[in-house]
Amino acid sequence: MLYETPALTADDERVLAEVKDMRQALRHAVQTTPTKWTYDLRRTMTAQAVAASNTIEGYSVDVRDVADLMDDHDAAVSVSPENRAETLAYQQTMTYIQSLYNVEDFTYSKGLLNALHWMLQGHHHPKKPAGQWRHGFIRITAPGNEHATDYEGPDHSDVPRLMTELVDWLNEGDLEADPLVRAAMAHFNLVKIHPWRDGNGRMSRSLQTLLIVREQSVAPEFCSIEEWLGMPGNTWDYYRVLKKVGGPVYSPQRDTTDWISFNLRAYHEQTQGVQHRVERSNQAWIELSKQADQLGLTEERQVTALHEVAMTGRVRRTRYEKAEGLNAQMAKRDMKHLTDQGLLEGIGNTRGRYYIPGNRYPAQVLETAARAHRIIDPYDKDDA
Repeated sequence: MLYETPALTADDERVLAEVKDMRQALRHAVQTTPTKWTYDLRRTMTAQAVAASNTIEGYSVDVRDVADLMDDHDAAVSVSPENRAETLAYQQTMTYIQSLYNVEDFTYSKGLLNALHWMLQGHHHPKKPAGQWRHGFIRITAPGNEHATDYEGPDHSDVPRLMTELVDWLNEGDLEADPLVRAAMAHFNLVKIHPWRDGNGRMSRSLQTLLIVREQSVAPEFCSIEEWLGMPGNTWDYYRVLKKVGGPVYSPQRDTTDWISFNLRAYHEQTQGVQHRVERSNQAWIELSKQADQLGLTEERQVTALHEVAMTGRVRRTRYEKAEGLNAQMAKRDMKHLTDQGLLEGIGNTRGRYYIPGNRYPAQVLETAARAHRIIDPYDKDDA
């Protein structure tokens, strides 16, 4: 038996309707914006999802370093071998999930889930078996106290049966429910079954992202709520609601209403944040394009490098080269020109070199990129 999808409260219905309206507006905004304008943002959103989900599990890598590793697995970034391995594994998993966006003959299976788990955890095998159900007892410790148990998973002998039930539900269950609600329930059921020895949290969040990606309502890079979940206050709420709703042991008869409300809030607030980023990103690009002649740009493509600096704080020559489809010599020439113009300033040497805003970088663009916004809690009537 699985935890059941609850009936939505009136507030849940209202928040869900607002999320769908915002996502439709975001879809339109992205579709009507030149792809080049959103390239940085798409990559950054994926990097933030990877960084946040790993942070929840105790692996901390700066989002900009994650983005560098996504472009070059051997990038010279200051991360431990362990953090590099976890980042690359999760990036591979997330990239594959995003690629399933519009596969026509897609179906869920135990083989698919185990393959995704292998992508995520295969570098630990055989010390921590990957791509196969766990054998033996599993418990979840309380955050910050490894001696306290928050949750005990079902007996390992029940895992194959429960996973069969979950896969059947993924393909055929509660199809009348909203896809965002189904995605949240998929996350919850997988994390409560806890079918693998390790990596269950990231796999459950990945499965939720996969269901949202398959909905095809927005670009796949904008589907994950993992960045939101990785924010410190939200992470504690995440642990709290998992404990409250799931119970101390596998208890599928429990009411899951609070879990759905938590996820609807996450969807809502994450979408608010993405909307603001898209607006800032587009405005920064427009401002840079208008000033191209004044700034002394010799090629229109050089706006790409300046735009990334505005939105993320730095750019590497190799990433600019990849984004614009240039050879190394052309990219080096552009970076030298932008540096000579005082628009960029190089930091570091050789493979680790990156560029930050120079003394002639237009302040207005940096202000646009850093413009503050307010996120509203959709369930808080005083926050409207």
